[in-house]
Amino acid sequence: MTEISASLVKELRDATNVGMMECKRALQEANGDKDRAIQILRERGVAIAGKKAGRTAKEGLIAAEVFNDGRSAVLIEVNCETDFVARNDNFKAFVADLLEKAKACTGDLAAEVEADMVAKVTEIGENLKLGRHARFEREGEGALASYVHLGGKVGVLVELSCEKPETGKTDLCREIIKDLTLHIAACNPSYLDRTEVPADEVAAEREIYAKQVEGKPAAILEKIVEGKLNKFYSQVCLREQAFVKDGDQSVTQWLTAAGKALNDTLTISRYLRVQVGVA
Repeated sequence: MTEISASLVKELRDATNVGMMECKRALQEANGDKDRAIQILRERGVAIAGKKAGRTAKEGLIAAEVFNDGRSAVLIEVNCETDFVARNDNFKAFVADLLEKAKACTGDLAAEVEADMVAKVTEIGENLKLGRHARFEREGEGALASYVHLGGKVGVLVELSCEKPETGKTDLCREIIKDLTLHIAACNPSYLDRTEVPADEVAAEREIYAKQVEGKPAAILEKIVEGKLNKFYSQVCLREQAFVKDGDQSVTQWLTAAGKALNDTLTISRYLRVQVGVA
């Protein structure tokens, strides 16, 4: 078999705007003849897909699922150009098929589904992209949960950790983690806790608050600024947000109480929230 260089693959990709893997396969079939490879791509209809690749794809659907006896979870976002396609049963079935492939894939999902994406672009006539995607493998004791909201426009994954192996299997724990996914979907936290907030973002907020209270006595100025920062953290950090079902307590306070009901300690290990078309 003719050895295909990376530079030749890139030349073909630049000429056709088709994915790297598809270009490499075409070049291998054409024994390194770029013109023949272009013809092969055109014959397959892939070049048509390539021409659409520059068009904006900001609509789409999110799919997510927990599997492997609760030890694994995946979430995928598949983007298209129009809401008309996103609502089409054909596209929905395609996203469901990609979700199944994501469940089985432990490597590069984008490479795994590239041919499927190209074929579907040719079929429906719109640019499609595999957007954000993630796979959670449960670490230690606890539970995973997924939630898809607004007809596939918002998706959530979350891992809840505990200390006892039996806790994650209880109905109460499943109810708690479900409520947690609902909260994340509704309240859209930016960070898990204060440690994740970038220092430059905190500095910028602090500067804004300091300007807001200019002229106040120095003795109380810092307390006011710190109070405003705490309010900021309670808006952007999941663990400090007011729980969506009980605004009188934070998510952490709610989880502490829930843990006592289970005679265990519950902790949010990680989460992901994805919204179609929103970075």
